[in-house]
Amino acid sequence: MLAVAGCFLGTVIGSLPGLGPSNGVAILIPLAFSLGLDATESLVLMTSVYYGAMYGGRISSILLNIPGDEPALMTTLDGYPMAKQGRASDALVLSGVASFVGAFLATIGLMLLAPILARVAYLFGPAEYFALYLLAFCTLGGVSSKNQAKAAVAAMIGLGIAMIGLDNQTGIPRLTFGDMHLMDGIDFLVAIVGLFAVTEVFVFIESHGKESAIGVKLGKITVPFRDIGKSFFAMLRATAIGFIAGVLPGAGASLGSFLAYMSEKSIARDKDTFGTGNPRGVAAPEAGNNAAAGGALVPMLTLGVPGSGTTAVLLALLLTLNITPGPLLFEERPEVVWGLIAALLIANVVLLIMNVPLVRLFVKILSVPAWLLLPGITMISFAGIYSLSGSSFDLLLMTGFGLLGYFMRKLNVPTVPIILGILLGKYMEDSLRRAMVISNGDWTYLFSSEIAIGLWVAAIAGFVAPMFLRNLLTRPPRHKS
Repeated sequence: MLAVAGCFLGTVIGSLPGLGPSNGVAILIPLAFSLGLDATESLVLMTSVYYGAMYGGRISSILLNIPGDEPALMTTLDGYPMAKQGRASDALVLSGVASFVGAFLATIGLMLLAPILARVAYLFGPAEYFALYLLAFCTLGGVSSKNQAKAAVAAMIGLGIAMIGLDNQTGIPRLTFGDMHLMDGIDFLVAIVGLFAVTEVFVFIESHGKESAIGVKLGKITVPFRDIGKSFFAMLRATAIGFIAGVLPGAGASLGSFLAYMSEKSIARDKDTFGTGNPRGVAAPEAGNNAAAGGALVPMLTLGVPGSGTTAVLLALLLTLNITPGPLLFEERPEVVWGLIAALLIANVVLLIMNVPLVRLFVKILSVPAWLLLPGITMISFAGIYSLSGSSFDLLLMTGFGLLGYFMRKLNVPTVPIILGILLGKYMEDSLRRAMVISNGDWTYLFSSEIAIGLWVAAIAGFVAPMFLRNLLTRPPRHKS
């Protein structure tokens, strides 16, 4: 039941332009707590929302030529032309099947790869974990951010916020300015809901509620077996590419979608038809971005490092539930890990069943006035946060984070590094302190193993490479009008 509810809510949120899986999970986390769900139940609901939002992003991409989220950008290139040719229903069903193939096979990959990576993680000490956290900061947002300097500033803001509260070792207040409310630090749920949900309301108010109308006719819903057959191997190739992109910390679904589309176009004999409504141009990016969504869960569960912005939000959920991701998670809380994987398998089947016959219902949701929808979602967020803490200060703080997110949006500064800084800041500090204690203050201990050196090299490469690859990764290929 939770998987079905999460899949439905996620698909609705994903189909609304601009929200996406990160916002969907962040908005609904307070709901999970207010319902009194335990750890496994909360994860079932939230991961179903996650996968549902990844499915839903294709709906507005195909019908409105507006990506529901960034990974769905590549779907617009051939999805919208198919819709204009009167094949909107074919594009929606084909993309739903491709999403199922990518996400289902990625979940199988998660089952096979995560335990292996968990065993490798036993080799990690304080120096390796510090380098791993650094890798996450250097790579997360590197591909999607337009400016590496801004991403670095955002990460530093997040690290600064993580320092607020009592020092773990000395008990001395830091950055509290004498306010008792800040002694326990900043709750990451307050920051996440503020930066995502509340910011969206401010952006909506500024835009004066401009809305888009569906410009294509949906027609009769049919299953395009011929297109599915022609695109099947494209789905398999895209799944492999997307899963690898998802496992890499920071690469995520956007890169998986882009690489899947470009690789499929590069090997196709009919390259000129891509961008004009080629079914493989719809199937490849959808399989790629959904496979990347599953792959991103691998480093989060085994190493405690999120592979994407949405898994950073899921990491916050785990920490709030007193669950520490890492290699010991598979031994200490196997019911959480395998319950999560079972939920993913169930969610994929539910989403396939839901997204073919009920796609017309999700299309109608796009016509709900945004002036009614967004404030309603925000009020649910406020009620959920208040039910957790009973503190009006947290509501004011959440509004403050909403304003911060709004101004950062205006300055094109990414907010995901802030979330990552708040989530991982204290763990990164603890690893650094332990490393310095073990080595008696010798900073070269941070480079004392092959694993640590490899992670440092990967972190530097992950920070520098997007500066040279940005034009290639962020500029979609031109297509014929």
